[in-house]
Amino acid sequence: MSAHIRTVPNITLSVSEDLHRKMRRHPEVKWSEVVRRVIAAKIRDLEAMNRLTAKSLLTQNDVDDLDHILKAALLRRYRRRSEG
Repeated sequence: MSAHIRTVPNITLSVSEDLHRKMRRHPEVKWSEVVRRVIAAKIRDLEAMNRLTAKSLLTQNDVDDLDHILKAALLRRYRRRSEG
């Protein structure tokens, strides 16, 4: 009988010295598990976005134009609120 050995891919993550120092202050935290959960949540978000946009007729230029319009409107609103 042969045993099936399951290998799990590893990734390397770089963090600043300051962040690493702060992480070392909390040895009770399983940092790899924290990162795994964050990556899984991001993947779920991206997959949801892909499902929402899969049938979209918008082009990237359309999205860029809408982005510009929305940001300009938000800037105007922010400026009005900060002036008044």
